Amino acid sequence: MKAEDGPIFRYVFVNEEAYKCTTIPLNYIGKSMKEVLEKNVYERLQEAYSKVLYQKKEHVFIEDFTINGNCYYGECVLTPISDENGEVRFIVGVTRDITKLIIEQKKLIESQQHYHSIVENNLDAIIVVDLDGSIHEINPAGEKMIEGSYDQIKDQKIFNLITGANFSLFEKLFAVCQATKTSQSLNCLLSREGSNLPVHIKMIPSVVHQKMRGIYLMMKDVSEKTKSAEKIRFLAFHDQLTGLYNRRALLEDLQLEIKKSKETGRQFALLTIDLDRFKYINDTFGHIVGDQILIKVAERLLEFADYRSIVFRQGGDEFNILLIEASKEETSLLAENILSRFTESFSLHSQEYYITPSVGISMFPLDGNNAEALIKNADEALFRVKERGKAHYQFYRSEMNMKGKNVVSLETNLRKAIQRQELTLYYQPQVDLKNKNCNSFEALLRWHSPTIGFISPADFIPLAEETGLIIPIGNWVIETACKQIKNWSEQFSADIRIAVNISPKQFQQPNFIDMVKDALGKYSIHPSSLEIEITEGAMQNTMEAIPVLKGLKDLGVIISVDDFGTGYSSLSYIKQFPIDVLKIDQSFVKDVLENDKDAAITTTIIHLGQNLGMEVIAEGVERKEQADFLLEANCHKAQGFYFSKPLPSEEINHLFKHQSFPNNINIKRREV
Repeated sequence: MKAEDGPIFRYVFVNEEAYKCTTIPLNYIGKSMKEVLEKNVYERLQEAYSKVLYQKKEHVFIEDFTINGNCYYGECVLTPISDENGEVRFIVGVTRDITKLIIEQKKLIESQQHYHSIVENNLDAIIVVDLDGSIHEINPAGEKMIEGSYDQIKDQKIFNLITGANFSLFEKLFAVCQATKTSQSLNCLLSREGSNLPVHIKMIPSVVHQKMRGIYLMMKDVSEKTKSAEKIRFLAFHDQLTGLYNRRALLEDLQLEIKKSKETGRQFALLTIDLDRFKYINDTFGHIVGDQILIKVAERLLEFADYRSIVFRQGGDEFNILLIEASKEETSLLAENILSRFTESFSLHSQEYYITPSVGISMFPLDGNNAEALIKNADEALFRVKERGKAHYQFYRSEMNMKGKNVVSLETNLRKAIQRQELTLYYQPQVDLKNKNCNSFEALLRWHSPTIGFISPADFIPLAEETGLIIPIGNWVIETACKQIKNWSEQFSADIRIAVNISPKQFQQPNFIDMVKDALGKYSIHPSSLEIEITEGAMQNTMEAIPVLKGLKDLGVIISVDDFGTGYSSLSYIKQFPIDVLKIDQSFVKDVLENDKDAAITTTIIHLGQNLGMEVIAEGVERKEQADFLLEANCHKAQGFYFSKPLPSEEINHLFKHQSFPNNINIKRREV
């Protein structure tokens, strides 16, 4: 640049590299910086060149500039060139690209600031020590943790701040961290005036150019965590309501005791205790009262706790006692003492409550060699106590489990019976006693399992009731019966009626009427060809039964009462409900010839049905004399082995075709 008065600086020369780094036009030679450069750039360079002009010495500064959108940094060196009189006539500007250097410097500065920010603002204490353990840096969290400033500990060694049983381990790991250049960690106590603080320490090696320079110690206060861990452990092994040990603790103690007993050869007992009728107290007085009683029960059971007896609560109203190194006689004595203690009432809010316990007992090793087996067998023994009247105790016996296993197996197979098409309907004719005509049948459910064989309805029907499987099974029975009505009516031109037994549980389903309606519609059969047969038990709740029966009558189906006379409210419901058919229970028919009372009851039911305009059907007719008696008493229909046993649909089809029903039964065909 040529220096002129003003001062003005004119371009006289630029090399090829400068062309690449500037936006100066090609015709810049001879022009001043002011004419060529943007204002902000010109003012900055004008100041720098003027400084060299007046001070007559070299000037160095950093300049940033942008090329094609990228930022670059250059180190600019301005050197004055003077004439023989010492006046600066020219200034040579040399710019060197130092972009990489500047970026690295910035990264270094940012890294240092980032590091200091992390250290200074870290909630965990950070102490930087030399290889000999001398402290030379600590962050604010560290000062707060040690309850002292850096000035107070700067001449100390870190070892002076560590105490407790793990001090030797700390020294060892400190040395390992140096030797292996790997992080180490441990829990120990930090020494403070008046108290020791539980801390977790992590040692991180500070390595520069592969050489150890020091160690960072990161310390976390774990005092609250330690308290929380203790609380969590307590909650994990104790019942929240009563404070007793819980099921998890029982499993651990059982496993421990099993191991010890195998080594010593001694036996022990597990008692499972269930409170009789406790649900009644909960339902009547509420769960708050129930919980208070459970607490009092726990206190009473704890009276039996000692070095050999441990009390647990599994949940609900079920408790356990683990009796260590006990014979069967000692266990019996404990059970008797528990039963005796519970003869005294529980007092709560000036109210007395009497609660009795039922106790099931299993012995190790006789009744199981693992925790699960002992608990299960004690529960099985408890179940037998409940079955036999409650409020006593029972030791487990191996035969107890056989029935339970059979029930489980039966339930498993029953759940798959419908989809495997193992269920079938058999049909027993209902015969008009006067003319021997037959146009109605009772559908009876049968189950043949490929794996078990034929299963009696007396075995699987109660199980279906208990498990709720009776609902899908009952729906299947109704639909199958409707399908059979459709088939026989069309194939043999006969007006056929089929009676279907309905369980109380199915009768109480909200969609029961809709389900019956859908089945009738699906097969387009007349509603009166389907008979819904219910027991007296299904009608005990009058408020629920009346709308259902009315809904069925509105559909047009026939309603019959099975086993009439065996319930408790026959005359009251027969007055209220829309009943079409009464069925005399076979228990009356069986001895109708030998027992005057049975004969009188049977005759009375027949006359009652006639006077009320109902059809009467007698069940269980097995002899001609019984049929004659019923005919003389003007009973409408009868069914039983005397006329025909229940038959599968295929055999009924054959009898239809050949008119070969036994005992001169006639199938009344539809008049055309």
